[in-house]
Amino acid sequence: MHRFSLVLVLFIITCNATATPVRVGVAGLTHTHVHWILGRADRGDIQLVGIAEPNTELAKRYLEQHGLPLSLLFNTLEEMLEKTRPEAVTAFGSIYDHLAVVQACAPRGIHVMVEKPLAVSLDHARQMQMLAKKHNIELLTNYETTWYATNHKVYELLQQNQLGKLRKVVVHDGHEGPKEIGVNTEFLEWLTNPKLNGGGAITDFGCYGANLITWLANGKKPLAVVAVTQQFKPQVYPKVDDEATIVLEYDDMQGIIQASWNWPFNRKDMEVYGTTGYTISDNRSQMRTRVKGDSAERTEVLPERDKPYDDPFALLADVVQKRIKLSPFDLSSLENNMIVMEILDAAIESARTGKKVILKQ
Repeated sequence: MHRFSLVLVLFIITCNATATPVRVGVAGLTHTHVHWILGRADRGDIQLVGIAEPNTELAKRYLEQHGLPLSLLFNTLEEMLEKTRPEAVTAFGSIYDHLAVVQACAPRGIHVMVEKPLAVSLDHARQMQMLAKKHNIELLTNYETTWYATNHKVYELLQQNQLGKLRKVVVHDGHEGPKEIGVNTEFLEWLTNPKLNGGGAITDFGCYGANLITWLANGKKPLAVVAVTQQFKPQVYPKVDDEATIVLEYDDMQGIIQASWNWPFNRKDMEVYGTTGYTISDNRSQMRTRVKGDSAERTEVLPERDKPYDDPFALLADVVQKRIKLSPFDLSSLENNMIVMEILDAAIESARTGKKVILKQ
């Protein structure tokens, strides 16, 4: 009876600990992916304590849209951090701003999650990595495709050797173009600025493929990168590319990343080929697979992943509260996304010079 009581007490303590929401601040509102956290259902895992955004008109518009109080709003990141003391901050400004967010948060011991890609350049990424390690904070990168059940099923098939040895990954990410799909002015201003975004389609969508391929390759870095960028719509996007193809050369496989602001429809899909089979993730829930011995493709429709692997902020809460430790080269991990930045840096250089770029191993 005494043992049962002890177990019960421990269970109650554990439940209470896990029920404590993580205090989260938002740095910037100009990245429209911010609606993901502003409009998120209250799952009890995070508490939104403050929002830093100097554009008051934009902030009021978004807060009113989501029924959030104006008391959450602060004009500067520093003020928000000092007055609300968040445990973690999610960055939804320009990619260039990511470094400044980490510079403000890391010395305070505040964990950070940024929207993809990790940084505007490899130089910024290395500064962010140094700060994260020095101050022992988690630095995560969020991609929409991280939450696709199909991508994780593909990973399982590879780990179980059901596709044989990995030979080729082809990743398609893009849409008609940010202006064409009606991206708001505040987002469009920096998304099409090479200083604030690092490039056009090559960074906006090229990062997805680099992230996924690095994960599927278990953190292996490509030997070389070749890339071609084009401007099919210079009148719309005069400062950045709107079409990019990146080829990753490995010793035993190949990665192809197709990033576009020119496709007739939105798409985020992936083809993975092994020596004994292939699988195609058509979207977040539907995939097609064929292995040796199959007479035709098999189609599967998968349910959403279980909590916290279905949502970036649920995962962030569990990482911050140390219920989850990210594996090396996990899609959200710093290790993976440092390689992503090396790939993007090399791709931009290759497109600029027309030459293959060899990566340091």
